[in-house]
Amino acid sequence: MSLFALIQQPCIMKVTFLGTNGWYDSITGNTCSVLIQTEEYDIILDAGNGIAKADRYISQDKPAYLFISHVHIDHIVGLHTLVKFKFRKGLRICGQSGITALLNMFVEEPFTVPFNKLPYPVTFMELKEGRHTVPFPVECLPLVHPAPCFGYRLCLDKKVVAYCTDTGICNNAVLLARNADLLITECGLKPGQESPEWPHLNPENAIYIAKKAHAKRLALMHFSAEVYRTLEERSKVQRRFEKKCPGLIAATDNLTITI
Repeated sequence: MSLFALIQQPCIMKVTFLGTNGWYDSITGNTCSVLIQTEEYDIILDAGNGIAKADRYISQDKPAYLFISHVHIDHIVGLHTLVKFKFRKGLRICGQSGITALLNMFVEEPFTVPFNKLPYPVTFMELKEGRHTVPFPVECLPLVHPAPCFGYRLCLDKKVVAYCTDTGICNNAVLLARNADLLITECGLKPGQESPEWPHLNPENAIYIAKKAHAKRLALMHFSAEVYRTLEERSKVQRRFEKKCPGLIAATDNLTITI
């Protein structure tokens, strides 16, 4: 292959679902964490217990970024495993205002090794609602959830990944997902189920957001461990709705897709 042809080759972005359960670990998987591998960065979305598997997939030689959607424990419980990593170019943790104090309270002796004693530098970036450069472009907007929760829109290698968990249907989720190459949403509820007192999405809600946003592909995760007790129940969702939403993914732990 010529040098020109190599230069023209599109960048391949890998997305690996490290943990796809909501609430707690079960036989169906670990709690929420997603790894995005780009040409320049390793990016992790949320730090449920799935984050412990990230070192199976990365060299740890790139700058690493961790985006926290909110501090419900199924999204941060895996932080205690950070001590085993060797992020040679450091780890930057991004989240809402106040995330630094909250996570330092959670990741602290005598419960676990605190951030300032990890074998690599950790820095925090507190983000306000809106658009930022961290150094790649990211947009964050609040979602509908009992605890303050951010959804993210990341622009990397000329591709867009939107991450919206946990949430009910809201306009901000649509805004974040507009024309995205991949929209990752939660699917805490079974088809037809609603939970207005504790907002989450069912498959129909997630598909509605994806279609309204003109997202190219939709991946469902954060399957509530109490609601989806087997992987076959997830597979049924994919089979039932894939004609309505071509390319639909009902994610399972360790699934890797390319964009």
